[in-house]
Amino acid sequence: QVQLVESGGGLVQPGGSLKLSCAASGIAFSIYTMAWYRQVPGKQRELVATITSGGSTNYVESVKGRFTISRDTAKKTVYLQMNSLEADDTAVYYCNAQYLNTYWGQGTQVTVSS
Repeated sequence: QVQLVESGGGLVQPGGSLKLSCAASGIAFSIYTMAWYRQVPGKQRELVATITSGGSTNYVESVKGRFTISRDTAKKTVYLQMNSLEADDTAVYYCNAQYLNTYWGQGTQVTVSS
């Protein structure tokens, strides 16, 4: 049974930081491309960052220089370090694993507000 379990969301003030984690089980984690998406009500889910099995990363333009995606193969965990958070970063953040199949986590809420 495949599980992706996100954690680390919460309420933070503008300019603050959060680190999201996604623990994977039931998949050969090392061969999967891992990603973080986010979604706000009424909008499409947006790809935020990806990291390949080889460690190559990509980011949506709006988070470049502020967010960092990383992975720990031994812990089967992918992270999203989010710095200099802005109100527009408020969303539910979802972990995604993709190889031949695609799997999703349940999401974690990030709210940036003063």
